[in-house]
Amino acid sequence: MSESKPQIRLIYTIVEETLTDGTLQLDTPTRKAAAAAVFTNPFAGKYQEDLGLLFQYSEQLGEMLTQKAVAALGIAPDKVQSYGKGAIVGGKGELEHCAAIMHPALGKPMRANVGGGKALIPSAKKRGYPGVAIDVPLGYKDAAFVRSHFDAMEVRVADAPRDDELVLVVVVTDSGRPAARVGGLKLDEVKGEDGLR
Repeated sequence: MSESKPQIRLIYTIVEETLTDGTLQLDTPTRKAAAAAVFTNPFAGKYQEDLGLLFQYSEQLGEMLTQKAVAALGIAPDKVQSYGKGAIVGGKGELEHCAAIMHPALGKPMRANVGGGKALIPSAKKRGYPGVAIDVPLGYKDAAFVRSHFDAMEVRVADAPRDDELVLVVVVTDSGRPAARVGGLKLDEVKGEDGLR
């Protein structure tokens, strides 16, 4: 692969379906899907001021991973309700490499593949080792104040990241939390204009 394309070692996709929560049997399962890419960190073991290459990677990976996560749920892109993103850097990398793969350029391909998305995309980043878990935060895609959709999905890849790798994770859902009942803006009240309400 050329330097402008990430050297991907592994793609991992998983769907979590909740059928019961506590004593409550759900009429319809709540579902979350995560798609993760494990790829070589081009800046592992060295300081690089310009992290633009990771910005390029994030556009390519963001489109592919979001499409895979939506497909795993088996729904149309505009039926996605929540989204989130996370990144883990291996031991020879920097936390800033996670920031570079997630923040400047990842939002555009994610939003384009979930039928919009006015709200900020919640994110988490960490340094890790093979098999480490990351809790990817979730929020409703068009309005940040929809409290029923404040959630997270734990994701781990058994053998990643190695010291010279990065893991990028995209998560989407078809619903909010099971039996959410702590108030806040309701879905039928969303205006979806400013990303807040």
